[in-house]
Amino acid sequence: MGRNTRKRRTPLATKAIAASAALALGGGGLIWANFYASAHESSNQSWGGNQTKAATAQVATISCPDVGQKLTNVPNQARQGVAMELSNLDKQITEAYSRLASTRQSQTNDPSFVQNAIVGPLKEKRAATIDRIRIDIQRVGGSFDNSLKQLAACTTQTANQTTAGGQQQNGGQTQNTGGQQQTGGQQQTGGQQQAGGQQQNVGGQAGNGPVAADFVDITKVAPNVQGKPARTGNASTGSFTTRCGVNANKNHNTDNVIVAPGVANGAHHLHDYVGNQKVNAFSSNQTFLQGGTSCQNKSDLSSYYWPVVRVQDGTQDFDQNKDGGGKEGNVGKILTPVSAQIKYVGSPASKVVAMPQFLRIITGDAKTTTNGLANANAHWSCTGFENKVQLTSQYPICPQGSKVVRTFAFQSCWDGQNIDSANHRTHVAFADPASGVCGNGFKAIPQLKMRLVYDITPPTIQNGQVKNAYAVDGFPEQLHKPATDHDDFISVTTNGLANKIANCINNGQRCA
Repeated sequence: MGRNTRKRRTPLATKAIAASAALALGGGGLIWANFYASAHESSNQSWGGNQTKAATAQVATISCPDVGQKLTNVPNQARQGVAMELSNLDKQITEAYSRLASTRQSQTNDPSFVQNAIVGPLKEKRAATIDRIRIDIQRVGGSFDNSLKQLAACTTQTANQTTAGGQQQNGGQTQNTGGQQQTGGQQQTGGQQQAGGQQQNVGGQAGNGPVAADFVDITKVAPNVQGKPARTGNASTGSFTTRCGVNANKNHNTDNVIVAPGVANGAHHLHDYVGNQKVNAFSSNQTFLQGGTSCQNKSDLSSYYWPVVRVQDGTQDFDQNKDGGGKEGNVGKILTPVSAQIKYVGSPASKVVAMPQFLRIITGDAKTTTNGLANANAHWSCTGFENKVQLTSQYPICPQGSKVVRTFAFQSCWDGQNIDSANHRTHVAFADPASGVCGNGFKAIPQLKMRLVYDITPPTIQNGQVKNAYAVDGFPEQLHKPATDHDDFISVTTNGLANKIANCINNGQRCA
């Protein structure tokens, strides 16, 4: 079977990424920490905040390669065990980040502390975990690429050696400033404001972002949305809308059954769930069928879930002291969308085949701050601007009367055989952005599009600092960057609904 392993974005995503300067860091995971010397501060503040600084020390990063993206060929019998070990790698990074942020005084007193107490032990843990992945794969007869062992080592970097700090957008033109924003003689480096010799934290209510450079006034951004591919005579022009609510019943958890099955808090951030109401780390295909649904169409048992958005206004929510919440840098008031539109659309180049039962799709990448933008598929905009401006690497500041919009356009090509893949990507692909054609034997399926609208008081930028910021939940070391936005989907239908959706689209109807 010829697999199309290239991840093609939609034209919207391609243009949005071009318009929003890249955060690419050359691969590898990034952990930020603030290193302060102060006789006044507590050493047990894990996630930053307002600290008194008596002297300035070094700001450092640790770069850790993403092992999961490299695992494209894992036998089915080994996937559960491998998923558990990949989750362990995420947990190790989270713990290292917490240790970096809570040992500032020790780092100031001992220049070798980070290497000896954090980076060195982290490499040993990662090496052992990668070896367990090797054992899991080889135990069932699979092959393991020994070069993956080289991904155990993490390296330290100063803020000047990384471009993690976000971008500044001027007059509609995106400017990648290498993470540095020049403002009246003050330098903002990777979110670390340096003024008068003092360093402040990475920004945000929890000290791990976002920063002012992560926001842009959308009225000052030049239009960047491309046109859609031209339809052919065989196009599938219909659509199917399913109404599943906005998660008003607050169905949340910090699991991710796709990438970390069987692992509690496998996502390390909080998800909203609509559709299937029985989804957690321990769910199975059988429990999906028994889960009930928030959708009006009770034959739609699909699970639609995404990271929550929070306003960092100084308040805390129910999970302020819980894993995946405040304990991991996801803080502020959780916002419920004012509307959530879920629609399936067709292909401009062909008819579509029905989605297979239990198909899993992840769109976007929760780790773009560390992986770069290869798999980014974030779209941020404002009502009234969606057909003009879509942003990937910045959050929009919307004008009065306009609301924040997150849009997701999922992969619409399927390999015809697999409902998932080892890295949860290669069984699906994007159509060619110019023609809409699926390549290399892939079949067109209904494209899932989701539009989430939020009523958010616009944040303000004062003296290079953002106040009342909003941000998407994420892994703590990802700094709440907008490009990390992502969406998850598991197709579960009954009573022939998958075929009804495909037929509606192929016949050019508008169904709901």
